[in-house]
Amino acid sequence: MREITQIRKLSLWIFLIPLTAINLCLLISQNPEFLDNTFFSVDQIGRSGFSIPYIDGSLSISRASRTFPQYLVFKPAMIFTALLLYFYWRYNNNLVNSLYSTNVNYKFKIFGILSAIFLAIHSVFLGIKFDIQLYKLFRRVVLLLFIIFEIIAQGYLVYHFYKLRIKLENFINKKFLFMKLILVSILASVAILSLPMLIAKGNTHFKHALEWNYFVGVILFYLFSRYFWRRTT
Repeated sequence: MREITQIRKLSLWIFLIPLTAINLCLLISQNPEFLDNTFFSVDQIGRSGFSIPYIDGSLSISRASRTFPQYLVFKPAMIFTALLLYFYWRYNNNLVNSLYSTNVNYKFKIFGILSAIFLAIHSVFLGIKFDIQLYKLFRRVVLLLFIIFEIIAQGYLVYHFYKLRIKLENFINKKFLFMKLILVSILASVAILSLPMLIAKGNTHFKHALEWNYFVGVILFYLFSRYFWRRTT
């Protein structure tokens, strides 16, 4: 199945590119002196002391990546990731159609492509300043829709592969199917349980730490996808 080969390749890049981008932005933010007195001098807002935001939530992904020169890394990486996501969900849709002998756009493709679109929109508008409350709300809604649609798409895809697990027995590593099922369940549960704290004012460090870890959790799905499928010839 040609789609399996393409999905395996895409999955690895969808995991590596955004993971590298956010951590490179973090590295630049915490070590701005390396770029002082150069064209790429780090904006004051984008500078921070050493911390581990995955644990202490000392800064957000947005602050680490929205100023110059970090956005030169973050924006292209996320827009390119959004493009890869489009092809990832399209190839999965083609694969499931071939397995079911159908020709439809499954819900996971629709939600997956929508999540890619909102990721691209969020990346484009990140760092653009408008002192308008509606614009700030727009950015938050776009980011929220990316997360919601991404989790829904992942859930639907895992559901279909679970139904097809017997038919796919020679093509998949079943332990990764259950790992993906557990991961999506955790992501959905954390999102629901954290909602009251996210809506409430304050809890800034908790929100930032959750943001870093949740983002890694979302893209971890694609690393699992890489090993979910066995190599094909």
